[in-house]
Amino acid sequence: MTKPIHKRESGILATVHKTAVGLARANVIDKATMREFDELCLTPVEPMAPEEIKALREREQVSQPVFARYLNVRKDAVSKWERGEKRPDGPSLKLLNLVRAKGLRAIA
Repeated sequence: MTKPIHKRESGILATVHKTAVGLARANVIDKATMREFDELCLTPVEPMAPEEIKALREREQVSQPVFARYLNVRKDAVSKWERGEKRPDGPSLKLLNLVRAKGLRAIA
């Protein structure tokens, strides 16, 4: 049916999601509604300013090359993000948001 949602910061959200999964299995909630509910539960991906990226890396106490390895990007990408020359997007931005929410170990 549906996979469990990864955003579990809220015990209430986890409980409501578990209930919705049960209702979907019982055919009380249709698949389209369940997909919409799953989407609402995803961790939002928000743009990050250069200062936020640098602060995040420093919070995790890693160098630019090490941070780049965790994110599977080149070291110069992290450097350019922190200087504001480029902006992360797509999977890189998603990973940065996950690190912000859950720490570097979440993507290790």
